[in-house]
Amino acid sequence: MQFLDQAKIFVSSGRGGDGSVSFRREKFVEFGGPDGGDGGKGGDVIFETVAGLNTLIDFRYSQHFKAGRGQHGMGRNRTGAGADDAIIRVPIGTQILADDDERSLIADMTRPGQRVVLLRGGDGGKGNSHYKTSTNRAPRQFQPGFEGGEMWIWLRLKLLADAGLLGAPNAGKSTFINAVSNAAAKVGAYPFTTLKPQLGVVAHKNRELVMADIPGLIAGAADGVGIGDRFLGHIERCRVLLHLVDASAPAPVKAWRTVRDELDAYGGGLIDKPEVLALSKSDLVSAASLSAKRRALEKASGQPVHVLSAATRQGVDGVLDALITLAGRDLEAVKAEGMAWTPL
Repeated sequence: MQFLDQAKIFVSSGRGGDGSVSFRREKFVEFGGPDGGDGGKGGDVIFETVAGLNTLIDFRYSQHFKAGRGQHGMGRNRTGAGADDAIIRVPIGTQILADDDERSLIADMTRPGQRVVLLRGGDGGKGNSHYKTSTNRAPRQFQPGFEGGEMWIWLRLKLLADAGLLGAPNAGKSTFINAVSNAAAKVGAYPFTTLKPQLGVVAHKNRELVMADIPGLIAGAADGVGIGDRFLGHIERCRVLLHLVDASAPAPVKAWRTVRDELDAYGGGLIDKPEVLALSKSDLVSAASLSAKRRALEKASGQPVHVLSAATRQGVDGVLDALITLAGRDLEAVKAEGMAWTPL
């Protein structure tokens, strides 16, 4: 399934139906009074979150959504039928943003089954029966239906996950998520193999968590270099971050600091999230070099550093233990929440 995390669409609610001009006509009733009914209400534009979706790709091909117009009123004081609502289904984690310079937040869709009425349909107009007076017994006046609303909006998807997997390009993130979850991320021995976020469900010691693997971060990512700002948005909701640093790289401390600087520059509380730090690709480094790099990284970060190799599974269980402790949930608790996470 192709991944798309933002889209621009046009939405329009329905106009209300017009009121009716009608007069009572019955045998032996020479002068029947007005009996024009009211118009029906126009349809609303409603957004609804559904489980099982994790991309906005459908909005690339369908960008205009319009609710129906209410039916006009009818004689015998019959009110026109209301129009159907336009229900737009989006993934959990979708934000609705106004199409303005600031892209101000309108709604944040974070719960399964959550509904937001973005635009209300117009009310129906009054029929001529409402305009009867003692001096005007046969009014021909009616009220047109009220207009609905319309607007351009942006949809932005921020993946919901328990753990966010991040690091510099080619740090071994995709190999790790493939080894511990049901994801099928592309793996290659070159930077920027991963070009879109990946979701994987990790089961460990009868516990379960959802992990998000985002593409590698480089200097300037928080300012949009390599669309890194959009990648960072996908870990805003994560409870814990797993930061992988390539042990085979010449300067692991510098790589760690580069990513941490981008988290700080992006904001959103990313720099304050709990972090599990690990040196990856340990099987490619000699024991002496690995020990020296581990000590240097522990000194720079002020926290314990795990050592792992996703290829041999060395140290993987220890990293998962740390993640489960900080962000894991019982499998039954996940099911009770109604979550239905589907890997990309």
